[in-house]
Amino acid sequence: MFRKSLFVVVALATLLQAQNPRGSLRGAVQDATGARIPSASIVVQSVDSPVQRTATSEDRGEFRLDDLLPGSYRITVSATGFAPAQADVSVAVSSVREVTVTLQLAAPAETVSVQGQNSSITTQPIDLVSVVHQGVITSQDLQTLPLAARSFANIAYLAPGTEPVEPSDPTKARITAVSTGGSSGLNNDLSVDGGDNSDDWIGGFLQNFSPDAIQEFAVRTANEDADTGGTTAGSVVITTKRGTNDWHGTGAFYGRAAALNARFPIENPAPNPKQPFSRQNYVGTLGGPIARDKIWFFTALEYVHENASIAYSPNSLAQFNAMAQIVADGLIPGVPSITVPRSVPIPFRDYPGSLRFDWAQSTKSQWFLRASEDSYLTRNALVAQATLPSTGLTTHNNYWNSVIGNTYSFSPTWLGTFVFDASLLHLTQTRNSTLGFALAFPFSSTTLTVSGFETYGDNQFATPITLFPSLRNQEKYQFRYDLGHATGDHSFKFGVNFIHEPVLAGAFPGNQETLYSFPNDPTFYTLNAANLAQFPVDYTNGASTTPASDGAFSQNIQRLALYAQDSWRLSRHLTLNYGLRWQTTFGLFLASGHDQTANPSFSLLPSFGLPERAPHDDRKQFGPRLGLAYSPGASGRTVIRTGFGLFYNDLAQNGWAAAFQAVNGGPNPPAALIDPNYKTPYALHATAGVQHAFNSNWTASADYAHEEGNHAYRAYPFSAQVFRSDNRSSYNALLLHLQGNVSKRFNLVANYTFSKAQTWGCVLGELFDYVNGVCNPLNPFAPGDYGPSGEDVRHRFVLAGTVFIPGGFELSALFQAESARPFTITTADNSQRISVNGTPTALDAFRGTPYIQMDMRVTRPFKFGERLEVRPFAEFFNLFNRNNPGANYVGNISLLPLPQSDIASGNATSICLDFPTCNQLQPITSLQQLAIPAGGLGDFFGPGTTVGIPFAAQLGVRLDF
Repeated sequence: MFRKSLFVVVALATLLQAQNPRGSLRGAVQDATGARIPSASIVVQSVDSPVQRTATSEDRGEFRLDDLLPGSYRITVSATGFAPAQADVSVAVSSVREVTVTLQLAAPAETVSVQGQNSSITTQPIDLVSVVHQGVITSQDLQTLPLAARSFANIAYLAPGTEPVEPSDPTKARITAVSTGGSSGLNNDLSVDGGDNSDDWIGGFLQNFSPDAIQEFAVRTANEDADTGGTTAGSVVITTKRGTNDWHGTGAFYGRAAALNARFPIENPAPNPKQPFSRQNYVGTLGGPIARDKIWFFTALEYVHENASIAYSPNSLAQFNAMAQIVADGLIPGVPSITVPRSVPIPFRDYPGSLRFDWAQSTKSQWFLRASEDSYLTRNALVAQATLPSTGLTTHNNYWNSVIGNTYSFSPTWLGTFVFDASLLHLTQTRNSTLGFALAFPFSSTTLTVSGFETYGDNQFATPITLFPSLRNQEKYQFRYDLGHATGDHSFKFGVNFIHEPVLAGAFPGNQETLYSFPNDPTFYTLNAANLAQFPVDYTNGASTTPASDGAFSQNIQRLALYAQDSWRLSRHLTLNYGLRWQTTFGLFLASGHDQTANPSFSLLPSFGLPERAPHDDRKQFGPRLGLAYSPGASGRTVIRTGFGLFYNDLAQNGWAAAFQAVNGGPNPPAALIDPNYKTPYALHATAGVQHAFNSNWTASADYAHEEGNHAYRAYPFSAQVFRSDNRSSYNALLLHLQGNVSKRFNLVANYTFSKAQTWGCVLGELFDYVNGVCNPLNPFAPGDYGPSGEDVRHRFVLAGTVFIPGGFELSALFQAESARPFTITTADNSQRISVNGTPTALDAFRGTPYIQMDMRVTRPFKFGERLEVRPFAEFFNLFNRNNPGANYVGNISLLPLPQSDIASGNATSICLDFPTCNQLQPITSLQQLAIPAGGLGDFFGPGTTVGIPFAAQLGVRLDF
């Protein structure tokens, strides 16, 4: 009896769109001599449903099936005169699995297994056809590796070329961002089940999802295909879990407490009482059949009950008590007394949930419907180390999303995919106090408290970083249709993506506020009677009133994209990927129904050297894509690839908020304009690399990436602020990747990135962020203004994996190490970088501390029967309790121990050894003397990522069936 064989070579490719999270199966059928077999029949059957697809090998024996939902499939290949072959294969999100089928002469059918099951990122095999940089993270990775904040983005760093960044702003405090290409992470395209999940106001993730609701996701860092847009960097493609014919589900509990956490010495030093903290995560999922082989459902719900707190340091308490003494002396009108607590509770409650239905209408037509929500409430938000509770607020976020999709097979080679998505965001931020004024002392305006200048009173939301809205509304509807035609040689696809966003609106605080800024801290005024007599003088001189205004902004925007792409197999060894995307926006520059001609500052444009006209939507956004993948030899173990593409992104409109408000016709409109010569920001991506599989368990790759940004946003400080799209940037990186899997011993993934990210900026540079500043509007590209972005990490190393140790224990770890990120020190008014001994500092003058952190999980699974598994576990974050201030250093000269003359001039010459009296001075001979670590950004944005947390342990248990 002749035996038949089926050997599967797996390759990840990126021939599926970022907004359609499906996979593909591509392969060739041959006989025992290697000769190709045409007209072979290929049947692909879902293991979990009756979904079935068919194909026929063409004259070169090749076939292709696109738009397969991620999951397990049984493939059956048959041809006249040959024995049929069967095997189970796994298809991953946004990936192509390539199979080579060898048929023997007619014999009874036999089922064989497939080498290298795709169960985890560490078992992803070599990619033979792709030019896109990506990594796929599965539900097993999400469940196995320790996640400090229970955010799926924490694990995205396993993909080469990614970096952790802080959440983008306090309106999305617990949604972690992922940086690609040295950027802020706000310029990535994001989709869930094919539906757009991008925040069109600020960029970045819109709605958060429980890790237990996610089946898998792909992080693509460069050179996506033409069906991907809205990005100048990378994309994240997420697919959620779905029901099957077998009932399955999860119950889990995660618990942390102050007793399991180490002390944060910067913010909570001894002998202060340890700051209170507790957090519990309750997780439940359930999936199964409603009508077997026809309709299924899956639901997931997570509840986060966190009681965090701010424990004031001795310095903060000393300043607060001194201020309370000043108030008791009646020196602050309208304030009879101030209560000084030792700590402030910051309770956080979160309810992310999702429900999904899948319906197999027929073998040709499959539908799904998924609805998700995320509602969270934070009290005393923005209260930080050096601010009193009156400066805080209550933040309430409500997200809702629903997406319906259909895949219809017109024939074995023609496939249509339809997606309709609807999403809603409603955010409110309510101040703890509405006194109409605030007091700002120097010790509060620090990276210890990036929430703003205010020590006491109303938080005006005006910070050294940007302006944050107190109300946000976003209503979005998306229609997308793709039509694909797949053969052995070609996989052609074209489509349309239309987004209607009738509500993109909100409001900034518009009531009248008076800010009293003092040159000295409260302890200075309580030193002696003479200093106390100076307080009323400084109180009067430091008053600045922001008049009442209309803080609202409102837009009605439509986005349209048309695209076509093809993957052309020129030969067995060479694949050409090419495509073209055109996209545009309607209504981008209309605010509350008005264009810029309604702006009161409109007539000032000629005085700035600009034409007196309104900016208009950019209709020239043509983005070509081109890539080649070459696999030499017959082994299929090596691939050489190169690619090129142009990518446009016009999100992050929050930077123009003042210009949008100016047309409202309300009192005291901002003096802000948008350059009439607007062009959409875009980036050029050029990549090249090689990947090699040493054997079925070990693969390695080396890739070079160059990204060149053009027309990014900047703010020019003329007599009216002018927002222009003229910035430039560059990112260059060498990415090394190693992955291995020794089934019953260990698996691992290791990444090393050597990179450089540079751009133009004033006090801070970002490749894509709110808006980069310009120090001198008459010389916007001045020496010293070009330097590293805020996420410029020259060296980054990541090691993650699981070791199976005796006794049935499993030890999983995630280790990160990176070189120091840059920071700047600005003048007291945050308008310029400081000088040192008369020499202006450049963007790259200061670097923080190298970041090193290791997280670990230990678990011992217990199985009961064939289906029930219980996993008690212990997780340890920052295992060695390393102090990781990152780039979080004091960033304003007024907060440094310097003489008042240095602070006033913005020129640092001497350090005060006896601050604040400054009778003993030490000349500054090194910039390192000015590097003073500050507190954790986590107080402001939620759990920090680039700052790191002290050692913390988490205990829990997980039940799966």
